[in-house]
Amino acid sequence: MKNRSVVTLERHIVEEERSRPEATGAFSNILYSLTLAAKIISREVNKAGIVDMLGGTGRMNVQGERVQKLDLFAEDVIFRALDHTGALCCMVSEETEDIIPIPDQFPKGKYVLIFDPLDGSSNIDVNVSIGTIFSIHKKVSDGADGTIEDCLQAGCKQIAAGYVLYGSSTMLVYTSGDGVHGFTLDPSIGEFLLSHPKLVMPDPPSRMYSINEAYYPRWSAGQQRLMQHLKGLDGEATVSYSSRYIGSLVADFHRTLLKGGIFMYPADTKRPHGKLRLLYEAAPMAMICEQAGGRASDGRNPILSLTPEAIHQRTPLYIGSSEIVAMAETFLADDAQGPLESR
Repeated sequence: MKNRSVVTLERHIVEEERSRPEATGAFSNILYSLTLAAKIISREVNKAGIVDMLGGTGRMNVQGERVQKLDLFAEDVIFRALDHTGALCCMVSEETEDIIPIPDQFPKGKYVLIFDPLDGSSNIDVNVSIGTIFSIHKKVSDGADGTIEDCLQAGCKQIAAGYVLYGSSTMLVYTSGDGVHGFTLDPSIGEFLLSHPKLVMPDPPSRMYSINEAYYPRWSAGQQRLMQHLKGLDGEATVSYSSRYIGSLVADFHRTLLKGGIFMYPADTKRPHGKLRLLYEAAPMAMICEQAGGRASDGRNPILSLTPEAIHQRTPLYIGSSEIVAMAETFLADDAQGPLESR
């Protein structure tokens, strides 16, 4: 058996930093702290059913969604793991309406952390894979404190993005603009180990699509025609696609990243601007996808080209293998309802 070098996430971050002479260590510090938060959240997710961490808190978040106990726990863990590092000027979370400032007693830094503390939390009670999504931007405003200007940057301005998947194993997948790397948590030693170096979406991709088909009656004509084509019901497709849908963005995207295909969350008559949030769901996933050779779109425009106007702005999302996302765009281009807008 050939000897294989064990590469921890910490070693990988150090080697990345060494390759960038301009690095100050602040960005690496953010990743170290996120790693610690991920380990703590993973521990609680895995024992949630026996420590009274399941179920809702009885209140709604800014999105109008039921807040789960683990939502608040995950947000608090991430905040406390990073508030004191001196690397951040502010944070944005799905669970909080406004920018989260860095406490006055701690130094401020030149980065912004934008995160969804526990994506797919409605699936917690039924033991379905859930995840944490994060995005990092550089501060662009003057002064020490972070501002709305620092947060409302286009996805193409991200300097890093990633997610943590809490499933049968815990995985952290991230990119800092030089490929995508996946790390699996080894609970016996408490370390994330490099398990998926330089992830690239398969070519040719798997013929799989992921979407909530219960909303079919609310979709545009173009979206409905796309679905008929994927199922081989329009007489034009030579091979039909298989349906795979979990209902957790991180889990559905992770499968799409490894296997190929397309994940879709379209606009519809009830949600004309889509459901997924641009800043802390669509944009980070889009950066990862495109770094792995895929494509991400709102049905008309690249996700990474969109500049948000509000921190909780929503968008349609089509993400996955380049050729399949491009095909989806051709069907949506025929819609007579005008361009899709992200709000």
